[in-house]
Amino acid sequence: MSKSSTKGKCISALITAAVAFSGYVLPVPDGLTVNAWYLFTIFVGTVVGFILQPVELGTIALIALVLCALTGAMTFKQVLTAFSGNTVWLIVSAFILARAFIITGLGRRIAYLAMRAFGDSSLKLVYSIALSDIIIGPAIPSNSARAGGLIFPIVQSLAKAFGSEPDTTPRKLGAYLVTCIFHIDLVISAMFLTAMVGNPIAVEMAQKVFGIEITWIDWFVAASVPGICLLILIPYLLFKLYPPEIKHTPEAQVLADKALQEMGPMSRGEKVLFGVFIMLLGLWATASFTHLNATLIALMGLCILLCTRVLKWSDVTGEKKAWDTLIWVGGVIIMSDYLNRLGFIPWFAHILEQQMVGVGMITAVVLSFVIYLYSHYFFASMSAHVTSMYAALITLGAAAGAPAFISSFVVAMASNICGCLTHFGTGPAPVYFGSGYVNQKTWWTIGFGISLLHIVIWLGVGGVWWHFLGYW
Repeated sequence: MSKSSTKGKCISALITAAVAFSGYVLPVPDGLTVNAWYLFTIFVGTVVGFILQPVELGTIALIALVLCALTGAMTFKQVLTAFSGNTVWLIVSAFILARAFIITGLGRRIAYLAMRAFGDSSLKLVYSIALSDIIIGPAIPSNSARAGGLIFPIVQSLAKAFGSEPDTTPRKLGAYLVTCIFHIDLVISAMFLTAMVGNPIAVEMAQKVFGIEITWIDWFVAASVPGICLLILIPYLLFKLYPPEIKHTPEAQVLADKALQEMGPMSRGEKVLFGVFIMLLGLWATASFTHLNATLIALMGLCILLCTRVLKWSDVTGEKKAWDTLIWVGGVIIMSDYLNRLGFIPWFAHILEQQMVGVGMITAVVLSFVIYLYSHYFFASMSAHVTSMYAALITLGAAAGAPAFISSFVVAMASNICGCLTHFGTGPAPVYFGSGYVNQKTWWTIGFGISLLHIVIWLGVGGVWWHFLGYW
């Protein structure tokens, strides 16, 4: 590590520590207990640490939990409950299930099957890749793993197969594919509760703040209509406004067919995984009738994969991302929970209510969406954004009288699609931007244009759809 990099890390660490310990220096606001104030400053320090990243996220979260116990903001027994919640284990299970898609090759097979069936034009090619992303989306909670690990190699190989090189012929096909697939994956992340790691965190926070339960099927039904509209519109609008030079791509079907022939017939592992995947979708969709917990359902699927040896225990222990997420997500959720229990969230909500006097319900909901969306210009992680701003902004709409579900769900949607703005705002962004097919100015321009489309569709079409469903 260079001296300048080491110096930057030290400065980031000092800023993070200063914020976390500021509760000892700054006076306790009226209406708050000392413990609530200490916990809040430690929580804010954790968020600052997530943004500046002087050390790994898991390390920051672990230090924060130890500080909570040492300062008395939480008891040590309460701190340990960070690792026993449903949400963190749902995320861990989903990461391991995603590993099964990669190990067996089922994710690649689904993508190539869709390409072979529908990929005879550049527009259809994008729709076919989007279809494969939709199919695997509910089982892979990381858009980095899904869009970056599974889909991007296929996108890149397609562009090069048509002679589209980033340095010489980006507009031939590569630029169109890269921009479309990147933005489409963000929509798919928003459509399924289990398609992005921040979604279960949002659901958990909404439950803690408002006491509402958002099930897997509730989420999907509410997101389905605006999500489908965006999946149709984004490729079509980019096809018209940022068109590829190659319009017809029958060679893509030949390429897909060749890849499928090389893969051979479905392996036993693929067949078992496919059956487990269908079972999980069915159980998640019917959980309101069976009353089975979503995390329990995921663990059932994981047990089947382990018993049938589709996954080995070494695959489970080797999934570092899952165990890293267990630590930092668990820490954030438990601190958020106790901020509510200790009275900070109600205190903050009361202040917002006073500020929102005279502001209409719809205006407040729109503001919460827009503020969350464009504040992502300052974030390099959607998960860090959720942990820092979600709980506060969902109270904005509620303070003006909006139903708890709408207040929570609107901001949850913004927490998925906010990554569209920059080339660093979400895990897959550096991968797709780094391919070299789109320059930074174009990337940011398209991203801003797509963000305006998101506002129209989620708040316009979505608002009408949610009214039809009776949510407001």
